[in-house]
Amino acid sequence: MTIHTSHPFADAEPDDVRRFRGRLGGAVTLWTAGAGGSRAGLTVTSLMVANGEEPRLLALIDPDSDFLDVLRESGRAVVAVLGWVDRDLAEVFAGTAPAPGGRFRQGEFEETPYGPRLSGATAYAEVVMTSESEVGWSVLVTCRIERAVVGDEDEPVLGHRRGRFFRLGSSA
Repeated sequence: MTIHTSHPFADAEPDDVRRFRGRLGGAVTLWTAGAGGSRAGLTVTSLMVANGEEPRLLALIDPDSDFLDVLRESGRAVVAVLGWVDRDLAEVFAGTAPAPGGRFRQGEFEETPYGPRLSGATAYAEVVMTSESEVGWSVLVTCRIERAVVGDEDEPVLGHRRGRFFRLGSSA
């Protein structure tokens, strides 16, 4: 990972699709998979839930991420909705902040059959990957939601829009 002193896309031509996507914004989630020395995680905001008899979680994942490799190998993941207090952790798993000792040492995680789960997460889902396909510069991952847990929300949810974090108001 390289830490830049300036914005990495400062000299790039304006990309209207990237700018359009940035205006949409959304809740920041942390996807984690694997166990032991073969664990990986990634912050993801490009996702949606499709409810039904077999609810699904769809997400756009970076094809070059270590996380995608571990997800393919294990077939399972934990998806935690991050809170405002988790913004530094979000930067670490996005690869935009240093992680002395490794990413998983920057927070408390519990091992589960689906992968490491952020201990303080009040909302998370345990998922099983059912399919993947290339979409644009990403991999569309479709996962079956095996279990969703939604606890009390004391702090605002972490949102991301136009390259910046913001507080999403709490809701029941």
